[in-house]
Amino acid sequence: MNPVVERRTTEIKQLVCRVLEVDEEKVSDTDLFTDDLGADSMKLIELLAHLEIEFDVEIDESELERLVNLRGVYEVLSAALG
Repeated sequence: MNPVVERRTTEIKQLVCRVLEVDEEKVSDTDLFTDDLGADSMKLIELLAHLEIEFDVEIDESELERLVNLRGVYEVLSAALG
């Protein structure tokens, strides 16, 4: 995991929960956004946009398929940050 992502995991989780409109304490690293948390494709696109803004990176839309849970978010951000 990228050091920036590692330092900011709590902040990333807060961002994800805010976008998906779920309580932080109900979300684990492996909970599936769509199946377990009820997110739809529009929420995932919104999440992608927020991540790009917050971390000043460009994330290809093809990475949406990897944004299935917090672990996937950490991996995508780590790759985008290098």
